[in-house]
Amino acid sequence: MAKNIPKALLDTNILISAHIFGGKPEETYNLILEKRIIPVISPTLIGELTETLIKKFNFELKRIKQFERIIRKHFIIVYPNQTLNILNDKDDNRVLEAAIEGRCNYIVTGDKELLELKKYKNIKIVNAKDFLDIFYEK
Repeated sequence: MAKNIPKALLDTNILISAHIFGGKPEETYNLILEKRIIPVISPTLIGELTETLIKKFNFELKRIKQFERIIRKHFIIVYPNQTLNILNDKDDNRVLEAAIEGRCNYIVTGDKELLELKKYKNIKIVNAKDFLDIFYEK
């Protein structure tokens, strides 16, 4: 994969928004399908994603399986080997762990606590709009 293509972890809230509400999260997600960014995710985040889609949005198993196939085809799946306890929300720490393991340039999220960090270990933490602004600026 080309070095000039940014690696990004799209938080589960961005992936869900992309598929249900559209807008900037969907524009960001489409960059994955166009192979313009390298997406990173972990099994823990996949589990959080599927659980939320089933419990909160009543996705059928068939639709979940389709989504999982897309993830396996387009995403790099990482297995973090360190545990962080930096943020109050343990799920947010799992996001940081996956981004570190995947050597990401960006975390794209709508989560306030993550966004307040702004940066962690050279990983920029931005919302979808700011990511798109940075992406198209280059």
